[in-house]
This record gives sequence, structure tokens and C-alpha cells, in this order.
Amino acid sequence: MSANISNPKIRSFLVRNANSTDIAAIMALEQQSATAAHWGPEQYRQLVSASSPTSALVIEDTSKQSVQGFLVTRSIGRDWEIENMVIGERSRRRGLGTHLLEEFLQHARQRGAAAVFLEVRESNLAARALYEKLNFKEIGRRKSYYRDPEEAAILFRLQFP
Repeated sequence: MSANISNPKIRSFLVRNANSTDIAAIMALEQQSATAAHWGPEQYRQLVSASSPTSALVIEDTSKQSVQGFLVTRSIGRDWEIENMVIGERSRRRGLGTHLLEEFLQHARQRGAAAVFLEVRESNLAARALYEKLNFKEIGRRKSYYRDPEEAAILFRLQFP
């Protein structure tokens, strides 16, 4: 998957499948985000391998050849789950997260997805607003799901027609 952005404010960005050369950048972004899932290098190597049921997309600034964000997903039958999503601190509030998520949703639809699920920290209001903007619906809560700090998870689902 690869898609250029038509929005003139962010035209120099490209969404593409992650590869092994992106792992260091993905891990650096993940470490900057307190709300991200924190995984080890081996987990990231596995997710970019061809045999993995998990996949990752990155959004890259083509003018600087640098990864500005990533999205990790898993397909289970016709359902998909978003496992991790991070946009670099300096790249937030520019529409990159929206575009990255829209590209993934288009990809999932093309592959016959019935629904996309995710959970997010209750305090992550920016992420919750993004998901709601893209028509995800809150479907439940998991009390004390997250640690450091302990916090509830809000469960969301986007049902495709």
C-alpha cells in the first residue's frame, strides 16, 4: 500500500507499508509517546515480516525521508484490530493521523472487513476525538486495563456496511 496525500498542507507525506528499515524510527516514535504500546525490537521485526498476521503502516515525510507516524493492525477473519498508533509529537495536529487512519480503513474495506476494533486510554482525548470523527462508536470500557498510570480502556468499533 502506498498513497500520496492530496492536502496541500501535507503534500510531502506518503503512507506505505512498514519495512525492516523503519523499525528504529518506529521505536523512537513509540518511546516518545506515553500512551503507545511499548514493544521490543523483535516484536517489530516480526510484524514487518511477510508471514506475520500483524501489519504496520508508516506515514513518511518524503522531503526529509523520515517516518512521522505508524499504525499497527491485525486481521482476524473479517474483523480488524488497531493495536498501536503513534504520530510524532512534532507532527501532531497537521492531519497526519487522520490520513494514516483513513488509508488503513480504505485498505481494510478493500479486503472485505466487517469491522475495526480498538481500545484507547480514557484520558487520550485527542485519539478519542479522531476515532469519533471517523465514525468509530464507543462500545464499552475495561476498568483498570492500563498501567502506569492505572486507567480504563475505552473500546471502539467501526462497523462497515
